[in-house]
Amino acid sequence: MRNNILITGASSGLGKGMAIEYAKMGRNLALCARRVERLEELKTELLKINPNITVICKSLDVNDHDAVFKVFGEFKQELGQLDRVVVNAGMGKGASIGTGYFHANKQTAITNFVSAIAQCEAAVEIFREQNFGHLVTISSISAVRGFRRAMTVYAATKAGLSSLSEGMRIDLARTPIKVSTIHPGFIRSEINEKVKTAPFMVDTETGCKAIVKASEKEGANTFVPAWPWSIMQLLLRIAPQSMLAKMS
Repeated sequence: MRNNILITGASSGLGKGMAIEYAKMGRNLALCARRVERLEELKTELLKINPNITVICKSLDVNDHDAVFKVFGEFKQELGQLDRVVVNAGMGKGASIGTGYFHANKQTAITNFVSAIAQCEAAVEIFREQNFGHLVTISSISAVRGFRRAMTVYAATKAGLSSLSEGMRIDLARTPIKVSTIHPGFIRSEINEKVKTAPFMVDTETGCKAIVKASEKEGANTFVPAWPWSIMQLLLRIAPQSMLAKMS
């Protein structure tokens, strides 16, 4: 059983939702995010759910890459070991390419991909030292195709993260270290709160339960919720661009 679980971007959205689900399961939690005051509020909530677990909170901006290694190391030292690390921190700023929003697109690219590399590096270094561990990367259904407007760079970063995860999985195949990639469909959270319509949108709790369930199975690639996204991801790969235009 993966008892000690580290989650980045845990102060809101999917990170917070996953922490709640893991608390119900009796897992110890190492939670980090920029908004430490929100983490402390979440810690209180989690200990009400299950007073027998350990919850450690630390401030972390994943774009401070040196801090990623430092904070992950501190969590490992304080808990004794890290059994699972969930690379969840991300953002969805951006606009169509060439419309004057390079700064926002760059910020999303760095946060979602470059900083994900830093988190994976820090986690797998610890796992290699321990000779065990489970890395979970939170990608997106958008990783399977390109999308337009605000989704263009976001989708590209998630495609990159999925590819990165597969590379690590190949590299670590003969070790006790596992790598899983979760591809959520449309789950309501702070990152997409301005999106008015999206197909098959589910609430945060439903989505997070599906993510945690998939993480527990430790499969290579999982699309959640399974219905309809395990089928939709196959259709998206062959869908005409006209269909994609209606989804973003």
